[in-house]
Amino acid sequence: MFAQLFCCDLVCFSNLLCVLHKRGFSVRSFGTGTHVKLPGPAPDKPNVYDFKTTYDQMYNDLLRKDKELYTQNGILHMLDRNKRIKPRPERFQNCKDVFDLILTCEERVYDQVVEDLNSREQETCQPVHVINVDIQDNHEEATLGAFLICELCQCIQHTEDMENEIDELLQEFEEKSGRTFLHTVCFY
Repeated sequence: MFAQLFCCDLVCFSNLLCVLHKRGFSVRSFGTGTHVKLPGPAPDKPNVYDFKTTYDQMYNDLLRKDKELYTQNGILHMLDRNKRIKPRPERFQNCKDVFDLILTCEERVYDQVVEDLNSREQETCQPVHVINVDIQDNHEEATLGAFLICELCQCIQHTEDMENEIDELLQEFEEKSGRTFLHTVCFY
């Protein structure tokens, strides 16, 4: 099985991680921004945290602010699930691990990942495929996107020659799903 990284700043991204983990994929998640932003009481009033803030601290902060709101919109549930996986969010730009595949669900995040990888000094010239499929940040879209990305990962896993087959595979998924996939290869 190839190593994978799933990097995205979407709140509903935890649905995707859960689906992929249950299907046996090695899954890690990262943010790419300078801070962790969670929905607040209004679109222009997000809750902003430093990457050093633990999920437990975020959970307790939102519990104090408005238990009903953050229970209803699923943020407390997501934070509770996340804190059982790892203590705090991780920032992609601070990770030096090597991956075969990086998936993003937002073009802005895709651009940040590609920019960061291209700015690093190449040491091993090992390729990493970076793929983006835009997914709206709501539970319904995240669930549909999770199954689409899971199917894509399963197909990639079963290719005999990922380097030569991935472009054709992505084209098939674009036609099948009606979504546009961005793809680039970077090197470590």
